[in-house]
Amino acid sequence: MRNRIFRSVLLLVLSVSLAMSLAMGVLSSPALALTEEQRLLSEVWRIVDRAYVDSTFNHQNWWLVRQKALQQPINNREQTYGAIQKMLASLDDPFTRLLKPDQYRSLQTNTAGELTGVGLQITQDNPNSELRVIAPIEGSPAEKAGIKPRDRILKINGYPTTKLSLDEAAERMRGVTGSKVTLTIAPEEFQDADRPSPQVQDITLVRDRISLNPVYADLRTQDDGTQIGYIRLSQFNANASAEVGSAIKHLESQGANAYVLDLRSNPGGLLQSGIEIARLWLGEGTVVYTVNRNGIQDSFEASGAALTDDPLVVLVNQGTASASEILAGALQDNGRAQLIGERTFGKGLIQSLFNLSDGSGLAVTIAKYETPNHHDINRQGIAPDVEVSLDPITRDELATATDRQYQTAVEVLTQGAVVAGAA
Repeated sequence: MRNRIFRSVLLLVLSVSLAMSLAMGVLSSPALALTEEQRLLSEVWRIVDRAYVDSTFNHQNWWLVRQKALQQPINNREQTYGAIQKMLASLDDPFTRLLKPDQYRSLQTNTAGELTGVGLQITQDNPNSELRVIAPIEGSPAEKAGIKPRDRILKINGYPTTKLSLDEAAERMRGVTGSKVTLTIAPEEFQDADRPSPQVQDITLVRDRISLNPVYADLRTQDDGTQIGYIRLSQFNANASAEVGSAIKHLESQGANAYVLDLRSNPGGLLQSGIEIARLWLGEGTVVYTVNRNGIQDSFEASGAALTDDPLVVLVNQGTASASEILAGALQDNGRAQLIGERTFGKGLIQSLFNLSDGSGLAVTIAKYETPNHHDINRQGIAPDVEVSLDPITRDELATATDRQYQTAVEVLTQGAVVAGAA
């Protein structure tokens, strides 16, 4: 009797399990191998699954996102790219994005120190929003045309930027040297993109080859005999750390005994470059903390000999962003320098680049960073120690008598108000 009851229960369990399996379609057909296009989509999904900073994936079931994406018709590479972009868009993070092979090569060239185009660093608050200017590159067509940090780009050659991703917009602005592109520009505070306004301008730019030599430096003797080494850093590319190091050594050999580091309108670049440059000024101390999706903190430290202990002032403005903010925050929080100027841009997210099997790339937000005093600057920026606004001036007027921020820095240095290592 006991055996019959056991067999009956077992058969009932098996019957229920079989019915559930059939209902779920588990036994309806054998598992099918993924196509080449589906494998590429799954490759992207896995990278995001393992690395993305937000473990909730924007409060959605990331596995179901993959399943829905694989159910779409994916018959060629462009359809695959479209499915990947739609999948990534669900994260609501404009910095986590697919870079098609040509876009990926262009990005790698940019960070290596070469660029052809109009010379704008841009951002997007979220997908389907207008573009904002982080900063124009020094000496670029965009800077010469008067485009400023935080200006909004409404259209590119008449096409609304709300319909473009960051990389699609950048691709439309790049082109052959000598060719033209028209940008519709409005100031940050402009509200109605559909209503004509004198604030909105169509600016036609001629694309050019842009020099990305990131450092300008010279020695300036003040009336009281102070020898100020002025260093302007325009971008954190692969050459920046070596160039800044060479500039400091050369200025030291010339007798510099105080420094102004100008990070205004520097949109950032390579994280490692920002860390290395901070170590040129800091003998010891934390440069930056990074925080991943598990809340685990890592830190980058300065533990060598600084190239100089001379007093230092750092100039910042609304276009000082990303790696520039890492450097400015490290020097401010460690008491190595005072910051003068305006509140910085506020980009505190870290992206990592991943090579994909078809030659394209994937940028993924993997962490956020905090300054040594655990200040999260994303969308907040860093407040300067001395706030000084600045009327619009030309590039040739930077660090001259008409540059109020620079003149304030000189006054602070010549009055002995900044002491290296002060709290």
